[in-house]
Amino acid sequence: MQRIKAILLQFPLWIYFLISVYPLFWMISYSLKNNNEIFVTNPFGLPTHFRFENYVNAWTQFSLPQYFMNSVIVATVSTLFIVIFSLMFSFAIARLRWKLRESVRIYMIIGMFMPLQVIMIPLAILVKDFHLANTYGALIIPYIAIGLPFSSLIFYGFMREIPLEIEEAACMDGANVYRLFLRIVIPVVTPAIATVIIFQFLNNWNEFMLANILISDDSMKTLPLGLLFFQGQYSTDWGGMGAVMTIASLPMVIVYLFFSEQVERAMTVGSAVKG
Repeated sequence: MQRIKAILLQFPLWIYFLISVYPLFWMISYSLKNNNEIFVTNPFGLPTHFRFENYVNAWTQFSLPQYFMNSVIVATVSTLFIVIFSLMFSFAIARLRWKLRESVRIYMIIGMFMPLQVIMIPLAILVKDFHLANTYGALIIPYIAIGLPFSSLIFYGFMREIPLEIEEAACMDGANVYRLFLRIVIPVVTPAIATVIIFQFLNNWNEFMLANILISDDSMKTLPLGLLFFQGQYSTDWGGMGAVMTIASLPMVIVYLFFSEQVERAMTVGSAVKG
């Protein structure tokens, strides 16, 4: 009876798992077929013949390595600085006492509610005036500014949960504010750091709108822009497009798998810190 009850309780989870995994399975299967299998003979099943040449053609005949490297540089650098700046800002407003800190916190949070469409034209003008057009800085700097409010809010919530007794004990042992930040606060909020890294890397990797406006040089395009170009120039090579999409998805899957344990810890870190 208990076994049947456990199966019934787990059944919705298995359904959700299959629904979530099938698009990934379909994309990989799609990347190993030709056009006839995709649209006529076998649109949903496994490929009858694994056409790995789709990956070779996508990598050699298309500027995929350049687009891929551009996305790696932009997403990695912007995510790194988002984490660093938001950690320092959150520590300053959550654990330190100084004038106007609440006003500054509210000002930062307002940035979360600013529609991207409102700032696109002023941002394009600023990028042009600072001679950043068609450079990595044209994307990295805006991505950092856009990602700071949400990341700071997450870190602020975690840092507010740290008991004051921990800081007091560290200060009694002679720790200054820098050592307190690096040795006490950072290890406690490590799960939150992993969560922010996944979220921001995913956003920066997939961002299309700003990249399409601020980047016109083909050699500086990121992977989402490259996929659009691939669709226009090679519209009949659907298997090759599937191979490109699979390659484009790999970094996000790897980042999540690398930080998944920390994300799970983030769900319970609040109660653990209080305990």
